[in-house]
Amino acid sequence: MSILQESKITLRLAAPLIIGQLSQMLLGVADTVMVGRLGVTPLATLTFVNSLFYLPFVFGIGVLTSISVHTSHACGAGDAPAARSSCRHGLYIALVMGVFFLGLSILMLPVLGWLGQPAAVVELTKSYFVILMISIIPGLASIALKNHADALDRPWPPFWLFLGGVLLNIFLNWVMIYGNLGCPAIGMNGAAWATLISRTAILVAMFFWLVKAQDLRDWVPFRWLRKPVRADLIAHAKIGAPASFQMLCEVGAFSAAGLMMGYFGQVSMAAHQVAITCASTAFMIPLGLAMALTVRTGAVAGSGDSSRLRAVVLSGWLLATGCGVFNALLFFLIGPFLASCFTTDPAVITLTVSLLVIVGIFQLFDCLQVASSSMLRGLHVTSMPAAMVFIAYWLVGLPVAALLGWQGGMAARGVWWGLAAGLFVASIGLAPRLWLHLRQLQSRSLPR
Repeated sequence: MSILQESKITLRLAAPLIIGQLSQMLLGVADTVMVGRLGVTPLATLTFVNSLFYLPFVFGIGVLTSISVHTSHACGAGDAPAARSSCRHGLYIALVMGVFFLGLSILMLPVLGWLGQPAAVVELTKSYFVILMISIIPGLASIALKNHADALDRPWPPFWLFLGGVLLNIFLNWVMIYGNLGCPAIGMNGAAWATLISRTAILVAMFFWLVKAQDLRDWVPFRWLRKPVRADLIAHAKIGAPASFQMLCEVGAFSAAGLMMGYFGQVSMAAHQVAITCASTAFMIPLGLAMALTVRTGAVAGSGDSSRLRAVVLSGWLLATGCGVFNALLFFLIGPFLASCFTTDPAVITLTVSLLVIVGIFQLFDCLQVASSSMLRGLHVTSMPAAMVFIAYWLVGLPVAALLGWQGGMAARGVWWGLAAGLFVASIGLAPRLWLHLRQLQSRSLPR
C-alpha cells in the first residue's frame, strides 16, 4: 500500500484512541481546574501528589503495553488462544501491580516531608495521596482491558466507556469538592474520591462489555481465573519491562522537574502544574497515534507481510510531524487563554505563559520520539529505546535543567528548557534506529 493509504488506515484506528486519551486527560484537567479554585496551596499540593502518583501509574501503563503487542501479533496471525492468554495475563499483572503500588505508597507517608516541599503542601498531601493510590488498582486493570480491545481493532466501545467515566468524574468533583446536592464540601479529597469512583465504574463497564460482546467471544478469556502460565508472564515481561522503564524515565524526569519546582516556591509549583497539565493533554494526540502505530506495526509483523512496514513507518512519521506542528501552533496562539482557564493569580498566569512557549517549541521532537519508540515496540525492539530515553532525560535533560534552573538563574524556565533538550536528544536518536531495523527486516525477507 502507499503511504497515503497506510495513513488513512492508521488514522481510522488512531482517531478513537486519540479522543480516548484526551478524555482520560480530562480527569487531570478537571481536577486541576476545580482544585485551582481553592487557592495556590491546594494547586501546589496537586503538583506534588501528581509527581508521586504518575511514576508508578506510568510504570504500570508501560508494562501493560505488552498486551497491545502480543494481542496485535495474535490477531494478525489469527491465533485466538494467544490473544485470550494475552488479555488474561495482562489483567493479572495489572491487579498485582496496583496492590503493590498501593502498599508502597502507604509506607511512603512518614517520609513525604523529606522531599523538600513546603510544610503546608505536605500536610494536605497525605490523605489525598492514599485515596488516589487506591484508584490505581481499577485504573491499571481497565487500561489492560482497553489495550486488548484496541489491539483487536475495537477501540470505539472502550472510548465511550472511558468518556463516560470522565464525565462521571467531573460531576463527582462538582459534588464533593464544593459540597453540592447535599454532600459536604470535602475540598481536595473530594477530587481523589471522585477519581476512585470513576475508575472503578470504568473497570466494571469494560469487563461486562468484553464478556457480553458476541463478536469477541473467541478473543476474550473463557475462564478469567485460570492459573497463570509462567512462560506467558515472562513473554509479557520481556516486552513490558523495557517499555515501562522507558516510560518511567520520561515521566520520572517530568516528576523530578515537579519536585525541583518546590525549591523555587509555590508560584513556580502552581505554574508548573498548569503547564504540565496543558503539555500532557496535548501529548495525548501523538500518544493515541503512537498506540495505533504499535498495533499497526505489530499486526503487519504478525502477518509476515514485511513489505508493508516501510509505508507504515513513513506514514507514522508524517502523521507525527503533523501532530507536532498542530500542537506547537496551539500553544503559541492561545497560551495566555489556557493559563487563565486554570487560575486567576497574576503571577502564576505570567509564569505559565512563558512555560507554554517552551512547551510549544519542543512539540515536534516530542511527537516524533513517541511515534518512533512505539513503532519499535510493535516490532519487539524495546531495550534500545529504553536506553536512549534514559540517556536523553537523565544524562542530558535533567542535568541541563538543574544547570539552567540554579546556576543559570532561570528557575522554572530553565527546568523546562532542560526537558526540551532531553526530548530533542530522544527524537534524533530513536528515528534512525527504527529506520535501520526496518531495513534489516526487509533484507531478511528478500529472496536469496
